[in-house]
Amino acid sequence: MSNKKKNVLLGCAAVLWAVPALAQQQDFSAVQIRTQQLSPNLFMLIGEGGNIALSTGADGSVLVDTQYAPLNAKILAAVRAARGSDVKYVINTHWHGDHTGGNEPLGNGGALIIAHDNVLARMSTEQFMAAFNQRVPPSPAAALPVVTFPSRTTFRLNGDVVQVVHVANAHTDGDSIVHFTNANVIHTGDTYMKDVYPFIDVSSNGSIDGFIASADAVLSRSDASTKIIPGHGELASRADLQRFHDMLVTVRGKIQALIDQGMSEDEVFAAKPTAEFDAAWGQGFMTPENFTRFSYQSLKR
Repeated sequence: MSNKKKNVLLGCAAVLWAVPALAQQQDFSAVQIRTQQLSPNLFMLIGEGGNIALSTGADGSVLVDTQYAPLNAKILAAVRAARGSDVKYVINTHWHGDHTGGNEPLGNGGALIIAHDNVLARMSTEQFMAAFNQRVPPSPAAALPVVTFPSRTTFRLNGDVVQVVHVANAHTDGDSIVHFTNANVIHTGDTYMKDVYPFIDVSSNGSIDGFIASADAVLSRSDASTKIIPGHGELASRADLQRFHDMLVTVRGKIQALIDQGMSEDEVFAAKPTAEFDAAWGQGFMTPENFTRFSYQSLKR
C-alpha cells in the first residue's frame, strides 16, 4: 500500500494514536468524560483516546492510562466526581499518545508513572510509525515512567491487589494488562479493542500472534463475571473477548496458509482472508485491508 493511500485511510486517526504534541492543536472543548462505575471504588472513564480505569480510596487515586493533556482538567473533574483524591499513581498500558498524552500534567502534579521497560524506551526517544508515515518526538521528562518493570509487578492499593502483566509484542512491544483482582476487572490496553479489527503497530514490533497470546492471557484470568475494559470501545465481557480471540485465530490461520503458498502481500489481500468477519469487525478505522496487511507483515517478519 502506498504512503499516500495509507495517509487517506489512517490520517484522521494519526493524532488520536500517536502524537501528544499534535493533539494539543485539536479542539477537545466538546469532549465529555463519561464515568461508568464497575465496583464501589473502581470506574471506567471514556473520553477521547484510550479508555481509563480509575481506582479510588485511601491510597489516593490510581489511573490506568491518561488520554490527552488538554483533557486533564476534565479527567480530574471526573476523578473528583467519583470521590477520588489526588492522582498518586499512573499505570500506562503502552506508549502511544492517546494513552500517555496526559502523563505530563499528572507527573508534574506528583503522580508516580509506572509502565513496562519498553514504554520508557520508546517514549524517551524519537519513534517512527510507518502506519501513519509519522515521526513521534520524545515525550517531555515529566511524562516518562519513573518505575518500570520487565515482566510483571504487583501493587496493593485501595483495598485491591493490582497485577500488571507484560504481554509480549501484541499491539506493541511494551503492552501490559492490568488486573484488579479483587474487583474482577481487567484493563487490556490496546491488546483488545471491542468489536473492531485491532491495530498491529508493526513499527513497534506488534504482531497478530501477540494479540492472540494476550487474549489467551486475559481469558485465563477471567470468568463470566469479569468486567473487561478495552483500549477503545464500550465495557466488554469474557464472551466478547472470546469472540475477538476466535476471529484472530481464524484470520491468522488463513493468512499463514496463503503465505505458505508463497503469496505476496498484495496477493494475500486480494484473496480476502478476512471476508467472513468484515461486516462485524471491519467498521472501525482499521479497515480489512490494513488489518490484513499488518497481519501479513507481522507473520513475515
